[in-house]
Amino acid sequence: MKIADLITWFESWANPAWQESWDNCGWQIEAGVLQAEARILVCLTPTLAVMEEAIALQKSGTPVNLIFAHHPLIFNPPKSLCSGNAIAEMARLAFTHNISIYTAHTNFDQVQDGTADVLGQILSLQTSMPIVPTQDSLGYGRVGDLPQSMALKELLTKIHSLLNPPKLLFSPTVDLQQQISRVAVLGGSGAGLISAVVKTGAQVYLTSDCKFHEFQESRDAGLIIVDAGHYATERPACERLVNKLQSLPVESAQLSQKDEDFRQFYP
Repeated sequence: MKIADLITWFESWANPAWQESWDNCGWQIEAGVLQAEARILVCLTPTLAVMEEAIALQKSGTPVNLIFAHHPLIFNPPKSLCSGNAIAEMARLAFTHNISIYTAHTNFDQVQDGTADVLGQILSLQTSMPIVPTQDSLGYGRVGDLPQSMALKELLTKIHSLLNPPKLLFSPTVDLQQQISRVAVLGGSGAGLISAVVKTGAQVYLTSDCKFHEFQESRDAGLIIVDAGHYATERPACERLVNKLQSLPVESAQLSQKDEDFRQFYP
């Protein structure tokens, strides 16, 4: 399957026209590989470490020619490309080694088996629906019912086990034995949807990148936030995407082992 055909297939599923106005989905760097057979490395964030991984795979006999990322490499047009700049270095290596970079961001967030949907599936949410619908049953986040209610402490343990984040942050509560049956999820930065989540009747909201006063806002509204981190809540969708790509007639598709969380905790 040629890269051009692969992108046509993907965009029929997650149209880049659905992206937010501030976003930059689609080709970040197209290094002249559209008619080449697709050999894909999927990652959450396109970094120099991922590019170096792709080059190392080329040298070891797995000729990667496409980095397929969730986060854009370029959000705002750079005014210059100079040596020592990360984007400039990515561009230099991309054209030198014929490795293109394609991004699916807010369009991928909305679709079935996208970032939110996969997170809801991990928790086995029933009768799941978008927190904020956009079109044709698509939308941002998912809210649904657990297969059976469980204590908050048990739910936190389950989330930690399934997502394996370095830390879990959650709203202050006096009762870890509170029974939870309805949960909302949104991979990545979901603090902006707190008021919308409250309207869904969810008791717990699993997301990331929440600040001090957003925890206060949710507590005052009777909503328990669980912040598992940006990486942990979106990486599972990358794994699912690899599975989908491997079901296509592509020469190879694999998950990056050099994706980074960008956060560490001490001790």
